[in-house]
This record gives sequence, C-alpha cells and structure tokens, in this order.
Amino acid sequence: MSSGRSFAEEVFSSRGRVKVLKALMDSGELNITQLIRNTGLNYRSVMKHLKFLMEADLIEELRLGRVRIYRPKWVNPKVRVIEEMLKDLE
Repeated sequence: MSSGRSFAEEVFSSRGRVKVLKALMDSGELNITQLIRNTGLNYRSVMKHLKFLMEADLIEELRLGRVRIYRPKWVNPKVRVIEEMLKDLE
C-alpha cells in the first residue's frame, strides 16, 4: 500500500476492489471463476484486487490442488468492521 493514504482510502479507492470484497463477504468463499462471474470484472482486474486484498490481510487464499479458493480473513477485526459497514450501506 502506498504511503500517505489511510488504510480505508486504499481499500475503498477502487470500485472493483469493493466489488471483489463484497462478493467474498456475501458468499463466504469463491474461486476465481465465480468471482469473475459475480463481479463482472475480467481475470486480470480480479487478480490485481485479490493480490491487494491479500497484502492488506483482508482475505486469504486456500489451495486445494490446482483450485484456489478466496475468502475473507475473519480473524482480522477489520474484516468484521468492513462487513458491517457494507451491510449498513445496502
């Protein structure tokens, strides 16, 4: 994450990133194909947002053979706060 910007600014500065995060919060866990379908974003964009969200410690990746599953990192208290905020904004 770049310096000079708050954590919230970094996370919510991208509409696509919010779509990916919301899709994961709503579904619990998804693979890349499901994320592409649910967000309407292309593969490259989804992967870029997943990388950022993993570096921000908001999501985690599970590898089951060749399949990669992504899910919110529920042990991080920030994830619960973001989940509540997204629910309240709907």
